[in-house]
Formats: sequence, C-alpha cells, structure tokens
Amino acid sequence: MSYDSALTVFSPDGHLFQVEYALEAVRKGTCAVGVRGKDCVVLGIERKTVLKLQDPRSIKKIVMLDDHICVAAAGLTADARVLFDKARVECQSHRLTVEDAVSVEYITRYIATVQQKHTQSAGVRPFGISTLIIGFDSDKIPKLYQTDPSGIYSAWKANAIGRSSKTVREFLEQNYKPDMSRDDTVKLAVRSLLEVVQTGAKNIDIVVMDIDKIKTLEQEEIEQITKVIEQENAAEVLALTRG
Repeated sequence: MSYDSALTVFSPDGHLFQVEYALEAVRKGTCAVGVRGKDCVVLGIERKTVLKLQDPRSIKKIVMLDDHICVAAAGLTADARVLFDKARVECQSHRLTVEDAVSVEYITRYIATVQQKHTQSAGVRPFGISTLIIGFDSDKIPKLYQTDPSGIYSAWKANAIGRSSKTVREFLEQNYKPDMSRDDTVKLAVRSLLEVVQTGAKNIDIVVMDIDKIKTLEQEEIEQITKVIEQENAAEVLALTRG
C-alpha cells in the first residue's frame, strides 16, 4: 500500500507522509527570522531576486493581520495568502464579537488549528507553510510564535524557518542575549539572515514592531546596518590574526 497517497492514513511506523512533504516544502522556501528584544520584536525575510519587468511592491512576504500583529511565512506563498486571509477575518470577527482585539497567542492558535484540520480531513492537503507571528498584547511584552504544517505552535525568543533554518537557528542560539536593545535586536536579525543570503542587503526585508508602532526598514537603512556588521566582522578577524 502507498501510504503517501492518502493524507488520513498513517504508515506502519507512525508517519503522515503528506505532512512531512509539506515540511519539506517549508525547508525549500525562503528564509524568515524572528527575534524578540526588550521592548520590540523584529521579523526579517530573505527576498528572492525580482525579475527586471516585475513590480517589487506586488511581492509581500510580511503582512499585517491586525494593528498589533504581523506575520511572515516560509514555503508556498499562495498557501500563505489563503491562510492569512482566514486569520484576518478571524481578527475582525473577534473584534465584533467581544469588542476587543485578539491576543497574539489566540490568533497563533487559530492559524495552527486551521493547519491541523488540513492534516486530518479527506479531500484536502496540508498547508505548505510555516509561520512566524509577532505582536504585542495589553501587557506591552513582545511576543514571537511559530506554527508549522502539522498544526504545532510554540513561543520563541528567536527562531528561523525556511531554507537553511537550522544554520540560522544555531547562529541565533550562539548570539542571542536577553533584553536586547532595539538596535541590537535589528542587527542580530540582519546578521542571522546574512548567514544564508549571499547577495547582501538588497535581498533582505526587515520589519520592526515597537509597542505603539511598526516600521518597515528602507533599503538604505538595511545597507547601513550591513556595513556596520561587515566592519565588526573585519575587526574581529583582525583581532584574531594579531592574537
């Protein structure tokens, strides 16, 4: 029997192959990074090179779900669009029903639940995306969550999804510090992406969310941060050489 032809059938060793194939689609997607600071949270993504006649403004990998919640995805972009539209409707439905904004964990759990339902129903396939969700709740503490195609969700201090995510996650584990300032948080997100993005700042997008505002960094700002990082790396190499 071919256990990968039906989503709802387990293999004898306990695998759902369609879910594992969806995870493989995530691993082939562009890299996305999330980093929590003391009073901010940062999302960074690897952006594919835009074709000469293509409008870069039409390609969005980081989107708002509500005024205080932002999300990025790795994997199949079309799947992400459909899932994010469902999440946006849920955010507005929650406001109408209880007259209050959703919490970051609530909308994360909702997204994970939709993903999980697509691992258990006949006639559908799993969403081929993982997501990084950032935001602030009423407690003013930055939040970062991840979901994956199986429907699992978890909270993180820093994490990476997509291409070479294991390498980036190891870099974050070595360099993450609690209660980082805004500048240090942004710099760590850019440095981690530079581990896998060979073309430098021009293929990186960064979004910084503070307690009361969200900002997308301009290309010139990312290039300035990249230059500072390169200077610091050069100084470290020079110090090691002299030592």
